[in-house]
Amino acid sequence: MPTAIGPSRPPRSAVVIGAGMVGLATAWSLRNHGIEVTVVERRHPAAGASWGNAGWLSPALTLPLPEPAALRYGLRSLVSPGSPVYIPPRPDPRLARFLLTFTRNCTPRRWRVLAATFATLNRHALDAYDALAADGVAEPTRPAEPCLIAFRTAAERAAMAEELEHARAAGFRIAYERIDGDRARALEPALGDGVGAAVELHGQRYLNPGNFVRALADAVRKRGGEILERTEVSGVRDLGRAGVAVTTSGGQLRADVAVVATGAWLDPLVRPFGVRVPVQAGRGYSFSVPAEGAPTRPTYLAAQKVVCTPLGEGRVRVAGMMELAPADRPVDPRRIQAIIAASRPLLRGIDWEARTDTWVGARPCTPDGLPLIGPTGSPRVYVNGGHGMWGVALGPLSGRLLADAIATGTSPAELAPLHPLR
Repeated sequence: MPTAIGPSRPPRSAVVIGAGMVGLATAWSLRNHGIEVTVVERRHPAAGASWGNAGWLSPALTLPLPEPAALRYGLRSLVSPGSPVYIPPRPDPRLARFLLTFTRNCTPRRWRVLAATFATLNRHALDAYDALAADGVAEPTRPAEPCLIAFRTAAERAAMAEELEHARAAGFRIAYERIDGDRARALEPALGDGVGAAVELHGQRYLNPGNFVRALADAVRKRGGEILERTEVSGVRDLGRAGVAVTTSGGQLRADVAVVATGAWLDPLVRPFGVRVPVQAGRGYSFSVPAEGAPTRPTYLAAQKVVCTPLGEGRVRVAGMMELAPADRPVDPRRIQAIIAASRPLLRGIDWEARTDTWVGARPCTPDGLPLIGPTGSPRVYVNGGHGMWGVALGPLSGRLLADAIATGTSPAELAPLHPLR
């Protein structure tokens, strides 16, 4: 059931902090409600995790990050720079607490509860993109028909098929079929002889994330929203009935409400308002390779946790890995080499030495894998973040749901398990 939130009078103005997919989608939806919007961004739109990610809109794979399989990696693999999931060794009590809570969520029972929440969101995720397109966001999404999930062996594939069936049982709508390596290579000639089994996954989409977020920023501006670039935010204050004051490097901004959508940098701004769920940077890596010889369709090397996405413009993005490390830590070249080493036996024809756009981005992860969307301890300060790897997949939907809640004072039922004060 919807629940009442926030002040009784609908707000007339809002400051949105963060110009990634999530923040801009929130700003766009607030403008749809006639609310004046100023977006504040420390760099420029699409500068963070919204730029270099894989760009998959894949409801079938938008699953809780805490899962029983995560416990099978073991400590030895987690501290290896070549592992798909890597934790650089360092004394960090905050990370230790995060991992302890994350581990408690990696049980089959908890996974089923979390997956049911994702299933509810995923049913509407692509519709939210269609609404953006219908209202003038120029950059398209593209059907991935099918996208391929490739494996070395049928035994490797069995683990993925089991996960997909568990997701179906939790309410996911998934259409897939198992195929052999020859069929996979017929669909995608870039796959090498090391691929012995695959899955065709239907009903998914993909996009060029940097281009899309920039197009969304343009749409916000065309609707009358203001975007302040290269502007740091150092604090938010609740002024009671007078609204909020947002302290920035360019001066103070006043509005009726504020929305914090700063990804992996959420904690310092929202902790004063009672948000205690920690957000940990789960850093992902990517680079681009020439399209010639690379996959022509979205392709996932599941055991290696490497994704290939055609971006257009003669480039294919290769993305992967999860690294729990400080958000601003520089690129670790060993992680790029780990992606190449893991992919080389399964992909033929890629010119790995011609790679460009080497990138690392901080994905905002919560210990239960669920985003933080809704009000804080202040009825005038809201959060939209903590999406983990799914900020692009779920950003437009979460922006719409939160904007509806802010504008109407009533929170949609979908947001109940995502409450920032949980």
